Amino acid sequence: MQSSAGHTEGADFSGLTAHELHDLMQQARLTCTEIIQSVFARIDQVEPKVKAYLCLFRDTALQQAARVDDKIDRGDELGPLEGIPVALKDNLCTVEGRTTCASRILADFEAPYDATVVRRLRDAGTVFVGKTNLDEFAMGSSTENSAFQMTANPWDLSRVPGGSSGGSAAAVAADETTVALGSDTGGSIRQPAALCGIVGLKPTYGRVSRYGLVAFASSLDQIGPLAKDVEDVAVLMNVIAGRDPLDATSADMPVPDFGSSLHDQLKGTRVGVPAECFGEGIDDEVRHAVEQAIDRMRHCGADVSEVSLPHTEYAIPVYYIVANAEASANLARYDGVKYGFRDPDANDTMSMYEKTRSRGFGPEVKRRIMLGTYALSSGYYDAYYLKAQKVRTLFRRDFEQAFAACDALVMPTSPTAAFRIGEKTDDPLQMYLSDVFTISANLAGLPALSMPCGYTSECLPIGLQIVAKPFDELTVLRVAAAYERNRGFALRRPSLNGGKAN
Repeated sequence: MQSSAGHTEGADFSGLTAHELHDLMQQARLTCTEIIQSVFARIDQVEPKVKAYLCLFRDTALQQAARVDDKIDRGDELGPLEGIPVALKDNLCTVEGRTTCASRILADFEAPYDATVVRRLRDAGTVFVGKTNLDEFAMGSSTENSAFQMTANPWDLSRVPGGSSGGSAAAVAADETTVALGSDTGGSIRQPAALCGIVGLKPTYGRVSRYGLVAFASSLDQIGPLAKDVEDVAVLMNVIAGRDPLDATSADMPVPDFGSSLHDQLKGTRVGVPAECFGEGIDDEVRHAVEQAIDRMRHCGADVSEVSLPHTEYAIPVYYIVANAEASANLARYDGVKYGFRDPDANDTMSMYEKTRSRGFGPEVKRRIMLGTYALSSGYYDAYYLKAQKVRTLFRRDFEQAFAACDALVMPTSPTAAFRIGEKTDDPLQMYLSDVFTISANLAGLPALSMPCGYTSECLPIGLQIVAKPFDELTVLRVAAAYERNRGFALRRPSLNGGKAN
């Protein structure tokens, strides 16, 4: 049976990019309903294995698709994201469904409003597929800290997808959505993008509104896109970026066309390689793949030189003081008084606080609250939090000096490929080291992107990270797109089993 657009019903369009789908709909060769049906058919097929979603918006998605199809039938011009399937990390407030942050304490919470990025996507005509799994309150690097389920890596179901935006990254990699939004506090977009073999961008702090993002660490959090290629990332940024009066930390800066530099060449671009990111602790296969990517850039005309980020070794301790201190303050509101879970066995105010928080939060969130509360406590504030903020300033200076000599920095995203489920859960410090190369960009508020640059001998993706000056996402995307065109290897597809990819 043929649809009105001429395609066979039941055909699979879930693996196409947003810009490919847009062109097909604009040419009336494909309906939005066909796209959404294809995505949900894919979800029905693979979601029992991957478990990327906490909830799905099947009925409302088809209603949104029907409205787009009316425009297609009339021959109207479609916006770049109109009719495109989008998944939302479940720490973004939406009027549909629940906003749980993958925590028992918010298991039944229904937000009364949309986050600004959600509203902007809604206004752009996107179709919301559902809300994705994450580490509880975005605290983690593996999505193993979710209160509800463990998301698997589509490349090898015995391995983690990374975190905390593991559900969003896995959904894109497994073709359960076209694009997705995540949040990045210390690498939570880029690290899962690397482990799942897709593209993920953390914009400059302040480039994208955080209004409606449930806060983890307010001076570090940033919302950003995950997609199958660099062009889709740019298309998403054109919609979600910009000043928002509802977020005092959003920057009043001109918003460029993020797709305007995607076809530029690398010739003459100064690329810096931080020596500190290739030392002890990095897997040999990761090092080799990233070095090959740098050689590719050199052959494409980039001027490559070594630079130094001398305070890199302090990134982990500084981050886990600042982030945990801010988490302790932000999560103090979840006490059973106004909303969220309240323990039914409480018989007075203090027992309500204690039992609600003890039973509502998971072990990793409790660990971080306790560490953060300690760092902010009387007698320790100056020694820990204040000192960490001073060292944070040194990170900014390191980057300023590096960018005086180069236009972009290139380094690994993660020191290893995806690790096995349960491998690091008993050793929080080893888990924290998964973000050793991504944290510095958050501390300095810089734009940073991860993209595939090769595969291990076990066919697991390896991520390349590109960092630029504040509000210079154009350079990040230009370098990424140029490498994407010239990377010299064929992209593979996840196997969705316990073995190697195809």
